[in-house]
Formats: sequence, C-alpha cells, structure tokens
Amino acid sequence: MKVKTILISQPEPKIENSPYHELQDKQKVKIDFVPFIHVEGVSSKEVRHQKIDLANFTAIILTSRNAVDHFFRIADEMRFKVPDSLKYFCQSEAVAYYLQKYVVYRKRKIYVGKRTFGELVPTIKKYKSEKFLLPASDKLKPEVPNYLNELGVNWKEAVLYKTVVSDLSNLRDVFYDILVFFSPSGIQSLFENFPDFEQKETRIAVFGNTTVKAAEEHGLKVNIHAPTPDTPSMTMALEKYIKEANKK
Repeated sequence: MKVKTILISQPEPKIENSPYHELQDKQKVKIDFVPFIHVEGVSSKEVRHQKIDLANFTAIILTSRNAVDHFFRIADEMRFKVPDSLKYFCQSEAVAYYLQKYVVYRKRKIYVGKRTFGELVPTIKKYKSEKFLLPASDKLKPEVPNYLNELGVNWKEAVLYKTVVSDLSNLRDVFYDILVFFSPSGIQSLFENFPDFEQKETRIAVFGNTTVKAAEEHGLKVNIHAPTPDTPSMTMALEKYIKEANKK
C-alpha cells in the first residue's frame, strides 16, 4: 500500500529546515505532529519529600532540555540562588547551548559530551570528588544510574518532572498510513487512549530497541525501524520505506 499520510508522535520541530519538512516536500506525503506524551513539572514540595537540598551539590548532570528547564524552575521555586561555582555536565552540545537560556555561558564551568550519556562518562570520571545532582524524569533510563554507580561518584537523582500520557481523543476517527514512535511511553499512550486499537493496514515506525520491544509486547508489527547502519535517522528510514512502497 502506498504512503500518503504520516503521524509523528512528537511536537513539530521548530526549525525551518527540519528533515521532516524536506521529507514531506520530496515524497509528497502529509506529515502531522501530535505529542502522545508530555512533561509536567513536580512541585517543590514533592522535591523536598525526596530530601533534596540543592545547596549540597557542587555539580549538575543535564541530559536534556527538560532537565535544564525544571532544575532552574525548582531552584526559583525554592528561592535557591544557583552559585556561579556550580559545574555543569551536559550530555550534548544541544543541551549545553540551551543552558544559555539561564546562565552566562562564558562565566560558568561547562563540560559537554558528544551525544550519548556514555560519551559524557569519561569527563565525569575526571571530577570524581564532586557532589553530583541528576535532575530526571520519573522514567529515567537505567543506563544512566548504572554508569554513575560503576564510576563510584557521589551522586543523587532528583525527579523534577514526570512523563504524562496526552489526551488523544480527537484522533479517534483519524487514520494514518504510518504511525511513528520514539519511546515505549508513546506506545503506552496509544493503548491507554485507544485500548481497542487494531493495526490492520497501518504501518508502525519505531526508533530504538526499547520502543521495538514495547510495540511487539502490545502485539504490533514493526514495519520501519531506526537507527540502522543504512538508516541512522527516522527520516532516512521513512524515506527509504516510502520510496519502495510508493513505487509499487
């Protein structure tokens, strides 16, 4: 079956030259963006119940832009003045760049990884005497605490935000040729919103092995999988599939 419509279960990219916009123009398909999950911040009261005192930490590990936003939100709510001496360990350049929203970049000690948390680990290892705070969601990937525990550093997790299933009731009677998922939470949202969902002719595209596993556990057939050596990004995987499907 040919592909004409695609639903991406994430917010629409804000950049003009998004690869999804290029894919839409090149392959003449319609792409919609609807977040299947969203993030909600926890209250400062909940953070206190976790026995988190921001003054006890000399360094902070930031794995996402959400972590940046919610750390500074909680600091503000707790009336905690973030000291200039605080060291920032950012998982990627994108996270480090986003940090400029809150601090004067050149006046802070900022250490940047390449892309994955594993690539940031060697840098953290050089500063084992620091007391690290890890702002996280309620769905923190287990690899992050595993890495930190293996390093033997002094660290503490602070759950500052939660991943919440979005209301998708307006999609009940809307059908797409391809549904695209990037996390097990997205799959969970689909079935919480539509417990009677049947795949039928809908193609399922997933990113990452944990998302593949979640899809298969819910009885879905995965038609498109990224990353692979040939298709390291979801847009590349979609383009390859669409070319083959629409050729027939």
